[in-house]
Amino acid sequence: MRVEVVYALPDRVEAVALDLRSGSTVADALAAAGFVGRVEKVGIYGKVVSRTTKLADGDRLEVYRPLTVDPKEARRRRARRRKPTGGTTP
Repeated sequence: MRVEVVYALPDRVEAVALDLRSGSTVADALAAAGFVGRVEKVGIYGKVVSRTTKLADGDRLEVYRPLTVDPKEARRRRARRRKPTGGTTP
């Protein structure tokens, strides 16, 4: 079966197409693609899965990087940068 392992970095995307045996797991694909040491979370088409999940032909396995900033904090920072325009309110 054919699967793709994708790892997005800030400046590029690493994608590895693999031919695996039927019944292969996420762990098998990560090992075959060489991503074993850098993986915390993985997903298939945006849904987080475990390493024991069996893959299906055509799956896109996504390797997720840890967040560098809490999403709520990032939103607060953006809001602080935006200053009121001083316009009138109705």
